[in-house]
Amino acid sequence: MDPVPDHGEESYIGSGRLNGRKALVTGGDSGIGRAAAIAFAREGADVAINYLPDEESDAIEVIELIKKEGRNAIAIPGDIRDEAFCQKLVSEAVNQLGGLDILVNNAGHQKTNESILDITTEDFDRTMKTNIYAPFWITKAALPHLKPGSSIIGLSSVQAYDPSADLYDYAQTKAATTSYVKSLAKQLGPKGIRVNGVAPGPVWTALEVSGGQTQENLVKFGEDTPLGRPGQPAELASIFVQFADNDGSFATGQIYGSAGGSGQP
Repeated sequence: MDPVPDHGEESYIGSGRLNGRKALVTGGDSGIGRAAAIAFAREGADVAINYLPDEESDAIEVIELIKKEGRNAIAIPGDIRDEAFCQKLVSEAVNQLGGLDILVNNAGHQKTNESILDITTEDFDRTMKTNIYAPFWITKAALPHLKPGSSIIGLSSVQAYDPSADLYDYAQTKAATTSYVKSLAKQLGPKGIRVNGVAPGPVWTALEVSGGQTQENLVKFGEDTPLGRPGQPAELASIFVQFADNDGSFATGQIYGSAGGSGQP
């Protein structure tokens, strides 16, 4: 097989499609959220990222890359499993950016478990709070600030359509994300606010190497896709830009699959 192409952060070159826009990206310190935040900045948007305090060093890197593009960059650490923090997160982003018109509910928790019997109520609660409750709280807090032309983007997954046996709790949250995208799109369409989702397949992110996959699966991660490899976060960056850009003003309630040829919506 040919070598995997270089899809690092420097591979995305913007053209100003999002000039003057204000974006909030949860989990913007690494992986897909990081790629989206940097792409937004390269397209002219000011960006606020949320991250867990333990990921401070990664967040600083992203902030520096956003500022390098001449954009306003805001770092807001905190745990989105807390409703009060979610409200504070949106308030700080709006105040420091001077508004908000792009919301990316990207942050997620994934942990592989061979059996449902291995999942504690605490584990289950963490997955649900991070992947389902937090987007609910954050979206509610953001809506009063979103004007016609705004865009909300949720993170679904191939797990919503073809769930793995060892991702019982995570897979349900991604099916729920797909449904909330489609439901909210119908609710907010009359207000001129678009809601779409991205459904990645196997993509190299911190989720995978920090317990999201078994060591056995990591060795062959992505090999079963038609492309024969996992994706890189930067390969999904343009999808987020497309959904955020008002050139795509007729696209709402859509799930954009990016899975190397397999597991498509």
